[in-house]
Amino acid sequence: MDPKWSSFWEPPKSATNPNSPSRDDALGDPGHYAVIDINLIHPIRLSQLAIAHWTSRGIPGSLLVVGSMAGYTYSIGTPLYYASKHGVHGFVRSLGYLRDSAGIRTAAIAPGAVDTPLINDDAEKRSKLRADLVASPDDIAQAMLELLEDPQYGDGTILEATAAGTRVVPAFNAPVPEFKDKGIVEYQAEIGRRLVKRITEEGLKV
Repeated sequence: MDPKWSSFWEPPKSATNPNSPSRDDALGDPGHYAVIDINLIHPIRLSQLAIAHWTSRGIPGSLLVVGSMAGYTYSIGTPLYYASKHGVHGFVRSLGYLRDSAGIRTAAIAPGAVDTPLINDDAEKRSKLRADLVASPDDIAQAMLELLEDPQYGDGTILEATAAGTRVVPAFNAPVPEFKDKGIVEYQAEIGRRLVKRITEEGLKV
């Protein structure tokens, strides 16, 4: 999610915010954050380069971008991460037309909780997750392979992948993900309560 070094709630260091853990440049472009660069800007640029390669040679191609269940949900605690994944999903869906018109498949994998350092390095977060609801990296890799190989996909497909299996997320009026793990829901609510308490008592330092 939003790391402290690039978080909406941890604005860049400045004269009035000298103790910020942020690495984002206070003198850079307004609203410029590493999380947005990593999750959204870089995939967009790499997609440009890939499409240029394929179209200039008249060959088919396949784009597979890493989205997230965060791309169609929300959380007060990590708004930059969620905003970036919403952007990824919109970008991927927008390129879906290329499959049948130019032979370029486009899709995004949308994992839930995965057994990686992003989860495991946060002891509190990990303790709130039911072990049977955390997908393995192999689960996600298998779903990604399915996206690349199955001809029904590639038209802007968003494929949700969790420990319980996969589902294609509809472009419109998608059902809300079924959060069977109440622990992580309560964890996110607690993070929100702490955050609001901090900014209402201390103000958001910028």
